[in-house]
Amino acid sequence: MIHRTIPTWQTKSWQEELNDLISCPEQLLQALDLPKSLLPAALKAHALFPVRVTRAYLSRIQKNTPNDPLLQQILPLNAELCPQPGFMEDPLEEHTHNPVPGLIHKYHGRVLLIAAPQCAINCRYCFRRHFDYRANTPSRQTWQQALQYINNNESIEEVILSGGDPLVMNDKQLAWLTKSISDIGHISRLRIHTRLPIVLPSRISDELVQLFQTLRLQVVMVVHCNHHQEIDSEVESALRRLQQAKVTLFNQVVLLKNINDSATILTKLSRQLFSCNVIPYYLHLLDKVSGAAHFEVLEPKARQIHKELQGLLPGYLVPKLVKEVAGETSKTLVF
Repeated sequence: MIHRTIPTWQTKSWQEELNDLISCPEQLLQALDLPKSLLPAALKAHALFPVRVTRAYLSRIQKNTPNDPLLQQILPLNAELCPQPGFMEDPLEEHTHNPVPGLIHKYHGRVLLIAAPQCAINCRYCFRRHFDYRANTPSRQTWQQALQYINNNESIEEVILSGGDPLVMNDKQLAWLTKSISDIGHISRLRIHTRLPIVLPSRISDELVQLFQTLRLQVVMVVHCNHHQEIDSEVESALRRLQQAKVTLFNQVVLLKNINDSATILTKLSRQLFSCNVIPYYLHLLDKVSGAAHFEVLEPKARQIHKELQGLLPGYLVPKLVKEVAGETSKTLVF
């Protein structure tokens, strides 16, 4: 009889997994048998934006493979230290739409709450890698100000929880916040932007599913999956549990150079997501945040990839190609 050895991280609760992240370059290189020559640059980039990755996500990365598409999303590189024209710390000018701490109000009918100041994984292309979380760190007092702002504005019908990642909150905090939002009569939808079903699937616990089922609000979850290699059996199970709880699931993907800038890869991703009842939603051009220029796919190539996708997939599996333009009243479609 063959006895399968279960990795230590799989025997832990989601809270224990969250407290056992890879959080320094030395750990990352050692865990993946990567060359030590990568360390000096990784340490410098880590000082600007720290390494942070779950062991669940790490388990899907090919060892000793510097060009692995998942590794490239989390490995700090020397390229992050090189300033590039047009790339800035706040490319979306979110600071101009921050009327009260912890709340961003850019678009009509919906607001975004910074529900947590950290993620379970730090994506190196993150447009909020320079965001002032210190001035927007959530607390009951901060949320009360934000909730009052929402309560006073009846044009708002949807609240989006973002961060950081809102699902790093514990169930007690999340229950209090979502119930407080649900108590505002003119709010009809709760949208959650999260990477945790992908990078920490154990977070989709019985308690979390039950919480969503008890809310008056229609719950929408937008997950963030960039490559089909990110989806394993545990991720599939987490996504199906959410769908069974009547959570509407969408995916947004960022188009990343040498990672997923291929119609073949994106086609496989869309098909795999839909098999888990997740609707491909947005294909984002990279937000021009400083430190991420090496991920950029230029618009002409992006349009060509999107055109190829339309020829390979039925329309409902083709995500909209979009970019965010500071000051615009919605995301901008790229044709």
